[in-house]
Amino acid sequence: MSRIRTAGIAVTGLGIVGYAGGIFVAYPGRAFSVTALMVGITLWAVGGNT
Repeated sequence: MSRIRTAGIAVTGLGIVGYAGGIFVAYPGRAFSVTALMVGITLWAVGGNT
């Protein structure tokens, strides 16, 4: 697995955790979790298989 794809999976996971936390607790910067999801999915998609 490439580094870009691995980073995308990690960022997507962090975005999901941040979004889930933002549902229950209002914290500053929680909107960045949606941005992290979008960036993570993009990196995951363009990361390739090698």
